[in-house]
Amino acid sequence: MSHKTPLSDAQIESSYEAAKQQYAALGVDADAAIDAALQLPISLHCWQGDDVGGFETKDEAVEGGGIMATGNFPGKARTADELRQDLKKATDLLPGAHRINLHAFYCETGDEVVDRDQLEPRHFEKWIGWAKDSDIGLDFNPTYFAHPKANDGFTLAHPDKAIRDFWIEHGIVSRRISEAISAALGGEVVNNHWIPDGAKDHPADRGTPRQRLVESLDAIFDDKLGISPACVDAVEGKLFGLGMEDYTVGSNDFYANYALSRGKVLCLDMGHFHPTESIADKITAHLPFHPKLLIHTSRPIRWDSDHVVLFSDDVRNVFLEVARAKALDKIYVALDFFDASINRVGAYVIGTRATRKAILYGLVDPSQHLQKLEAEGRGAAKLGLMEDLKTMAFSAVWDMACLKANVPIGAGWIDEMESYEANVLTARV
Repeated sequence: MSHKTPLSDAQIESSYEAAKQQYAALGVDADAAIDAALQLPISLHCWQGDDVGGFETKDEAVEGGGIMATGNFPGKARTADELRQDLKKATDLLPGAHRINLHAFYCETGDEVVDRDQLEPRHFEKWIGWAKDSDIGLDFNPTYFAHPKANDGFTLAHPDKAIRDFWIEHGIVSRRISEAISAALGGEVVNNHWIPDGAKDHPADRGTPRQRLVESLDAIFDDKLGISPACVDAVEGKLFGLGMEDYTVGSNDFYANYALSRGKVLCLDMGHFHPTESIADKITAHLPFHPKLLIHTSRPIRWDSDHVVLFSDDVRNVFLEVARAKALDKIYVALDFFDASINRVGAYVIGTRATRKAILYGLVDPSQHLQKLEAEGRGAAKLGLMEDLKTMAFSAVWDMACLKANVPIGAGWIDEMESYEANVLTARV
């Protein structure tokens, strides 16, 4: 059965014209919204393509370090070349501007074992060359997990200074690699630091590890290193992780304060808060104090399980808040999930389309009209219109965005994904 839309381009354009008039009546320029939504880059995370395995040449066994991908769907990328092939297929099916978000342990060192504190830009030359040929940007992440020196649950907050120093050096080299990527490709490179340190059960001392983490981060970000501001450092908090259920050293409160006091970008990962917390509400709570925010779209189910992003209320509300605050130029957007139970290219497409769709949904929101109703005390009218907008002809606007971007309309991408699975992924088994 084909999943391609039976609609012709003319029919899509006709439906869009009708929807555009509906939005125009509420003061929304749908054409401008589409253009803005397609221009905002979304950074696709490399770790979805190989189940957070990386491509290091290792000589010691490691543990997970607080993360785990579940499932065994056939065809995962076994090499960096296969991962790049999968990423290219995914981006071919996606509307809008994209970047690729690399973790440090996706380095390519050949047969040589290069430890994390010794990584250099040359170990990412193939990624940089591929990005240049593909006209796509790169972002970066130091990898503070899945390493023998992380097996006991502590890295930058470790009581052993020698281990802390190792991870400090890894953080520094990640910044130098980001700087080199920027020099090669141009523009900013977001270098996001997530540190899994924590305890499974009640620690007797919560304060000392946090003080050590502050000191380690300060050493990584020392201005005397002379690293270019094109390396945009971000710090990411978390509620808890596997094996760190009771206590996370780098909690969300910790990093909100650290980023604010050190001039770093604060990362809000949608899976790293309590399930009942509204991430959308945090956007305008932080924006008056932080020049920019990094948003990781993810989807927790009962816990931080990093499920594939869907066009859910949570995701819609985050980008509604961004749009209503006129803060599109104050955010970076990246994905963070890993599902090994389904076609991994399909997971990329579903999650990225959902995020792009939510961005567009926020941009066609008649915020000015809604805010006017609210200011006039017409609460029922405001709430009624908000409800009506949920079933308004948004799908026609999304279809037009895909048509403009020359990518499959609706579920049409599924046919291409399944063909890729049959012809490429299956051959890897």
